[in-house]
Formats: sequence, C-alpha cells, structure tokens
Amino acid sequence: MSLCIAAGGNILALAATAFSLTWTHSVEKTTWAEHWRIDNNALQLVQASVEGAGAGIDLPENAVRVEGAWVFRPALPPLSSLQLAASGATVSAWRLCTGERCLELGAEPGDPITLWAADQCVSGKPSS
Repeated sequence: MSLCIAAGGNILALAATAFSLTWTHSVEKTTWAEHWRIDNNALQLVQASVEGAGAGIDLPENAVRVEGAWVFRPALPPLSSLQLAASGATVSAWRLCTGERCLELGAEPGDPITLWAADQCVSGKPSS
C-alpha cells in the first residue's frame, strides 16, 4: 500500500501503512498532531493531540491530558482523500512522517496538497 501525495504538479508515493501530520496552530501557536492509518485504500484518523485549547480548538469530551497535550480519538469516518492547504502564510508547514522519513509540505503558497492511499499512485486524484 502507498500513501500518495500530489503537490506542485508532482505525485510522490511512499510505502506506508500509517503516517502522522503535525503543524503549529496559526493563532494559538501550539502544536497539533494527527496519527493516521491506511486501511482498504482509505485514510483513517486514529488519534489527535493538541498542546492546548483556544481559538478554533474545540476539545471533545474524550480528550485526556497526557504529557502536556490533550489527546483524543476523533469520531471521523475513513476518508478517500485529504486536502492540506498550502497558503505559505501560516506559522508552519505541514510535517508528514512515515516511519523514519519526514517531509515538509505547504510551506510555500500553491495549490492544495492531496493525500490518498492506493496500490499505485498514478494520477493526481484518488480512484473512486
């Protein structure tokens, strides 16, 4: 299974069954992290954490405080794809990690970045 990344007119395929996304919240300047699993050509958000509550950060009832962050399991169905904004005007880029490989995405203004899972990453869109 591959994690497919379409950015800047290019497609990158990473062999992965899981990945994480981290970024700095644009208003609160706190770190947000999401852990995703790839299952049946879908992206499943399995855990999220944020250093603190504030503007635009509504913590669910199941959030627990662990080592300085609020950790919770979002109630989100599996997604066929995920769009990441690439404004270049936010506090940080997206940091995507699979195993020991990490990429910085969306640091410069551009089209949104699309993530999806597939056996082969052959186009800029996930298969239906």
